[in-house]
Amino acid sequence: MIPMEIVKYGHPVLRWKAKPIKEITPGLHATVRTMFDLMYEARGIGLAATQVGLPYRFFVVNTTADPDETDEELVFINPEITRKRGSVEGEEGCLSLPELYGDVARAEEIVLEAYGLDGDGFEMECSEILARVVQHENDHLDGILFIDRMKPDDLAELQANLADYELQFRQSQQAGTYASDEELKQQLNQLEATFAFPGDEALELYEEDSDDVDD
Repeated sequence: MIPMEIVKYGHPVLRWKAKPIKEITPGLHATVRTMFDLMYEARGIGLAATQVGLPYRFFVVNTTADPDETDEELVFINPEITRKRGSVEGEEGCLSLPELYGDVARAEEIVLEAYGLDGDGFEMECSEILARVVQHENDHLDGILFIDRMKPDDLAELQANLADYELQFRQSQQAGTYASDEELKQQLNQLEATFAFPGDEALELYEEDSDDVDD
């Protein structure tokens, strides 16, 4: 399996709108396990596929941030938030923007529909920290970062930090650590076209008829 890492601000994948997953393979299972390992190493509680350079719609969560609490591990494939209720402001950070924090208003409670690694669909009601992290990670799949939801005055205070992250990424490209933006985007398009997880038999997602619910 190709080694993965958590990409930082400046990488074009963080502004990529991810594509739905149509099959579940052993390679996807292995990728999910690696993402949890990376998340724990970085002391995070959530990680989206785009944050490890994969243009696919799934993310992992463990609000305890404890690798021993495996029963708290959650995987959301092709997630869709179907209901939102209330609003609450709270501080957020991001593993792709390390040591950067800001207040973001989120729905206080949400209802989410998604698929699990077994291919079955499920619905989950989320509140408190789980609701916040799910909304944060779901945004990643649409190329939205928490800084995009901050108040303009608060965001202005972080511009110097963001410029520094951007500079660091451009320097890493010049050093050959990363390809150019154009080449990275070509790679992402190729990943979308090939669904590049190694595996044997694919498990078709179990489709269920459901009525659309407006937010």
